[in-house]
Amino acid sequence: MAEQPCVDLSKTEAILGSYPHEEPSLIQVLQDVHRAYNYLPCDVLVRVAEVLEVPLAKVFSVSTFYKAFSLEPQGDTIIKVCTGTACHIRGAGQLVEELERKLGIGAGETTEDLKFTVKTVNCVGACAMAPVMIVGEKYWGGAKPARMSRYLAEGGSDEN
Repeated sequence: MAEQPCVDLSKTEAILGSYPHEEPSLIQVLQDVHRAYNYLPCDVLVRVAEVLEVPLAKVFSVSTFYKAFSLEPQGDTIIKVCTGTACHIRGAGQLVEELERKLGIGAGETTEDLKFTVKTVNCVGACAMAPVMIVGEKYWGGAKPARMSRYLAEGGSDEN
C-alpha cells in the first residue's frame, strides 16, 4: 500500500455528526466517507472506529469486504471494463490493453495524477451492447479501442 497523505478530518466529522454514534451506522458512514474522499483513508477509519465505538478490526473488515470501497486513493474518473463472457468474446481484453497503453496503468491501478482508475468488472448486465465500458457515469456499448480517446474525453460529461 502506498503511503497516504494526511487528510482533512473536518469532512469526516461532518459525516459522523449526521449519524447516530453506534455500530449500525457503520456502512452508511463508510459510504459517505468514500464519496467524500474517493477512498477510505486509514486516519479516517481510525476516527470512525473511535466515534462509533466499533473495533478497528471490524471497520477494516467491512472496508475490505465490499468491492465498492477502496483503501487506496481512486482517480476522479473510474473506468470499468466489463469482462463478462459476452464482453470478453467481443473484445474486452483489447479495451483493457488500450487503456494500459493510453494511461500507462493496468486494471486495478490509478494514474499518478489521480485522474483515472481502471477496473475490470464481471458483468454490468448489458450483454447485448458488448463489449461495454463505463467511464465515470457514461456507458459505452460496442466499445472499440480506436475510440478510447473519445471515451476518456467525454466519459465524465452528460453530453451525447
